[in-house]
Amino acid sequence: MKAYERVLAARAKGRPTASDFLFHLVPDFTELHGDRRFGDDPAVIAGIGRLCGMPVTVIALERGHNTAERVAHNFGMAHPEGYRKALRLMKQAEKFHRPILCIIDTAGAYCGVAAEERGQGQAIAENLCEMMTLKAPILSLFVGEGGSGGALGLAVADEIWMLENAVYSVISPEGCASILWKDSEKAAEAAECLHMTAEDLLKLKAADRIFPEPENGDFTPLYDELQENIFSFFQKETTFSGEALAKSRYERFRQRF
Repeated sequence: MKAYERVLAARAKGRPTASDFLFHLVPDFTELHGDRRFGDDPAVIAGIGRLCGMPVTVIALERGHNTAERVAHNFGMAHPEGYRKALRLMKQAEKFHRPILCIIDTAGAYCGVAAEERGQGQAIAENLCEMMTLKAPILSLFVGEGGSGGALGLAVADEIWMLENAVYSVISPEGCASILWKDSEKAAEAAECLHMTAEDLLKLKAADRIFPEPENGDFTPLYDELQENIFSFFQKETTFSGEALAKSRYERFRQRF
């Protein structure tokens, strides 16, 4: 499958969203709201629960299933308060020794005037800085689109896992084509240049694992596979000290990027 076909698959109507993965992986999930500075952001679903009996903190960028849900969740494009809410809960997870699972599906951070006035760039930058030194295990799972800083703000992790048709890039193919060639119709060509597919990113060591997607559209076996693998990953990671986790994460990014 070509790169732009992967992009279209990641955006496809009827594809499971971040919340579908969240509630299958952590059935007893309890959502927590607000950044304690401005308000809540429905694009970011965050809270606590148990994954195979293990207490975890989960943060998900949710785009919604239909038009009404997508409007309610701002199409998965987070405001500054969303990233600050995520950071608040990550700090809480560090305090109570809970692993952190970030589930990512977003075209990018919201770039409206109000978001910029409230410090969108600063909020994302603070997440990057704080996640790098956080003394708790962090796993980022890309289940759809991973757009630019909007995705990166939840992707400074010990490992990055991607579904087969998930993508992760600094810009959308359409945006790239518009900048390079002044023609968004060249999006397919731009997608190839961006090396944004899970396979590309695994080769570049920007991703650590790829999970094949079901051909019949039934994601239930994949939910079970992910749950088992995430539990095993967190079991292993929690054997290390917080200092060792933070040091390893920092060295990983320095070496790879």
